[in-house]
Amino acid sequence: MIPTPFYLIDKTRLAANMARMDRLRDLSGAKTLLALKCFATWPVFDAMRDHMDGTTSSSLYELRLGREKFGKETHAYSVAWAEDEVDEAVGYADKIIFNSISQLDRFDNKTAGIARGLRLNPRFSTSGFDLADPARPFSRLGEWDLAKLESVADRISGVMIHYNCENDDFDLFDAQLGRIEAEFGGFLAKLQWVSLGGGIHFTGEGYPLDRLAARLRAFADRFGVQVYLEPGEAAITNTASLEVTVLDILDNGKKLAVVDSSVEAHMLDLLIYRQSARMETSGDHDYMICGKSCLAGDIFGEFSFPAPLNVGDRLSIADAAGYTMVKKNWFNGVKMPAIVIRETDGSLTVARQFGYQDFAGSLG
Repeated sequence: MIPTPFYLIDKTRLAANMARMDRLRDLSGAKTLLALKCFATWPVFDAMRDHMDGTTSSSLYELRLGREKFGKETHAYSVAWAEDEVDEAVGYADKIIFNSISQLDRFDNKTAGIARGLRLNPRFSTSGFDLADPARPFSRLGEWDLAKLESVADRISGVMIHYNCENDDFDLFDAQLGRIEAEFGGFLAKLQWVSLGGGIHFTGEGYPLDRLAARLRAFADRFGVQVYLEPGEAAITNTASLEVTVLDILDNGKKLAVVDSSVEAHMLDLLIYRQSARMETSGDHDYMICGKSCLAGDIFGEFSFPAPLNVGDRLSIADAAGYTMVKKNWFNGVKMPAIVIRETDGSLTVARQFGYQDFAGSLG
């Protein structure tokens, strides 16, 4: 038995998402790039490579990882490129996307040999969190002045527009894309490609995939552009779990179960956005599931179980792929979860384990 904690990636579930990815690509003509900021666990790239067109990155290291481990088309974006980073980035990237016109100007000569783009901020988004809202007041994320964009149209071949966040409402997507068409249509028609970013929950249950595909194809035909999407969560949602073991049971007015993992260290996004973890369980026995770090708020959430929990019980925390492994850290020196893959035949492959030397090496 593989010792916990470990992230368990299920290739059968991943294949189901990839089948929807294939259908969207076929029907819409859009290309899809895996957003490495959300998921960069390259041991399963072999299960994704034939169903996506490449990767998009937010840093030099993600860019290099995408080129070396995924291959295919590679888009390079950064909120701000440093001089030495650009020198290296142009060796990996098919397209480099600047966050600002000032960065485009600064690195004009260095990037003249590859396709270039800008981030366009439409000044609205679907994010319900101010922390993640690219259209928040005084946002640094992208350009929106149409006159300025028009002035550099001859120096770029496309734009990236990232404004969706876990958006499972097609009608909202349709309406907001219409706003973009109305305001920026003349400018977009001068380009060769437009990336509509990520955050479209098209692999979700009941999502009208065919309507999305038709809308994307109509957009591409209207402006004569290649459309790109940058799915992160949509590619890997519901494909992985965090497997943990109960270490202790307490009753301090509520029944508490402490597990051998940590929200702060292993599912940090939950803590940042004050969200509960998910567990596929129900019953009459209620417990607060707590992490083992010293942070008082290191709590996965409150759940109900069919029987009382005991020390040694194993629990499975659902939907643990997106923004988990890319954010895991060594807080408190808590043991880093291994990375395990459930193959399509049901067998388990340990892709990576972490130990003390990894902890010590990360600090000096």
